[in-house]
Amino acid sequence: MLRRLLWLLGLLLMGPLAHAASAAPRPALLLLDSAALATYKTAYRAGSAPEATQVRQLLAEANLGLARVPDPITSKPQTPPSGDKHDYISQAPYWWPDPAKPDGKPYLQKDGLKNPESTDMHDSQRLTNVCYDVQTLALAYYFSGQETYAAHAAKLLRVFFLDKATRMNPNLTYGQGIPGTTDGRSYGIIETRHLTAIPDALALLRGSPNRPAALVVGMRGWFRQFTDWLLTSEIGLAEGANKNNHGTFYDVQVVDFAMFVGDTALARRTVRTRTLPRVPVQFAPDGAQPLELARTRPWNYVSMNLEGWVKLAILAQHLGIDLWHYHTPDGRGLAAAVAWFRPYLLGQQRMDKADAVPASNTTILTLYHQVGRAYPNLGAQEVFSRYPQHPRTPWAL
Repeated sequence: MLRRLLWLLGLLLMGPLAHAASAAPRPALLLLDSAALATYKTAYRAGSAPEATQVRQLLAEANLGLARVPDPITSKPQTPPSGDKHDYISQAPYWWPDPAKPDGKPYLQKDGLKNPESTDMHDSQRLTNVCYDVQTLALAYYFSGQETYAAHAAKLLRVFFLDKATRMNPNLTYGQGIPGTTDGRSYGIIETRHLTAIPDALALLRGSPNRPAALVVGMRGWFRQFTDWLLTSEIGLAEGANKNNHGTFYDVQVVDFAMFVGDTALARRTVRTRTLPRVPVQFAPDGAQPLELARTRPWNYVSMNLEGWVKLAILAQHLGIDLWHYHTPDGRGLAAAVAWFRPYLLGQQRMDKADAVPASNTTILTLYHQVGRAYPNLGAQEVFSRYPQHPRTPWAL
């Protein structure tokens, strides 16, 4: 109680600073909540212990990012089938050599069991790392105002996406290839889902001299080209037609990228013509996700797919579409899917089958924190009382 009173006193004493923070223009964010971030920043500056602890951890992670040198797509020793190292390449993780064949080809599928060979191709990790580091550095800049963070974030973006010598070509033609079968598949496109962190990171860097207009223009150009590829290539169209989490994250990317480049008509059309029709396909009336529950890692895939739906609901809000409460006549929708998880998180029910490899609660708990305002009757606080160590921050999504 005393700590809380001191925090409130701090807020009163820093009135002008708090007013300045609220009066300052908020970054135009797509997935992150600018109001929640501003409130968190005010509490951090006032010395509130929970916020200060999490921001210090964030800054520590950003400092680690400062020490990492750029690792562009062209760093790989492998050469894609195109002969161009600027092209992204990865191997399907759940496919293994056929022991009955001398060269193991064509590979055979073992769903949920990752072939270590696939980790020898590091483009997926390179892309994930640059998205994570840029977002972390941008958040560190937002909370600290230190230009060192903004400068390194901008450098990482230029090296990975814009510089002619090192840039990634805006396509996933050679994603998740299967030795002996194909050089690339639609399923590789899910590996670029982390790109949705970039538009918000650029927004958080607004006001920094290290984020010149040319950088934003260049990044929008890259994302526009990649979105065109998603919408017109055979592989992109195939991914959009996939019914499970792959289709969900295809929509997430198209909608997010379209909004980033200013094509709100495309974003709105995608939600209405692609996303809404997925509801009766992916969700049962009780909120279960049969397509994901059928996998060898049900907890992992149900959580992951729900992450995509929550992101789509956040994006749809900007477009005037309420995906949070949309449902079919028999009750299929996101609200029921979120509530479906509650008895499992509370330990009242168990999955019919365990994941083939250990599963984590991190994704679903993070989502429960994010959906609290949309579903005030969800009882999320009871869930978090069972997992008190799970960090709840406005930038976790």
